[in-house]
Amino acid sequence: MTGRPDVQDPRAARTRARLRAALLAECAERPLAEAAVAAVVRRAGVGRATFYVHYDGLEALAVDACADVVREAVDALHAWRGRPDPVHAPPALREFFAGLVPHAGLYRELLAPGGGGPLGRVLHRDLRARSLAERELVGAADAPLVASAVAATFAGVLADWLHGLLDAGPDDVADQVWQLLVALHMSR
Repeated sequence: MTGRPDVQDPRAARTRARLRAALLAECAERPLAEAAVAAVVRRAGVGRATFYVHYDGLEALAVDACADVVREAVDALHAWRGRPDPVHAPPALREFFAGLVPHAGLYRELLAPGGGGPLGRVLHRDLRARSLAERELVGAADAPLVASAVAATFAGVLADWLHGLLDAGPDDVADQVWQLLVALHMSR
């Protein structure tokens, strides 16, 4: 982002929130590739120059608008305490997958098959950091390796599911990815 104002400025936060909401509304009607800055700023009720104060372009806005999905994914994967059920995903992870459906088209545009793309990079970075911190906290010697494997596995499965490469409903894919992640965490 160019010239992004202080994140703590409530006016800037409100403007970004309006732009994110406008983009999500626009993408509910057409793919991101067909959306235009003019349409988004019109919906948001802000000027084009204001848009560029906050974002370099529509993709940067879209990644910011979808960043909540990254935080939700990271939180959902770490929502359990104690000994994990190795077969059934925690309810938060199931809810996460079910909650993706309304904006699945936008997520598909930002998350390439295999877990790449701008949203995939953010997801991998944030999930790896959280996994690494938790593994280091318990003194796991393989913390960097497992953190990378967890992030890559989750981002890849999520992306492939969104792109229709995995034939499973939200609950089934949540359980399946959970089983993979539990196995990774149990490896030594």
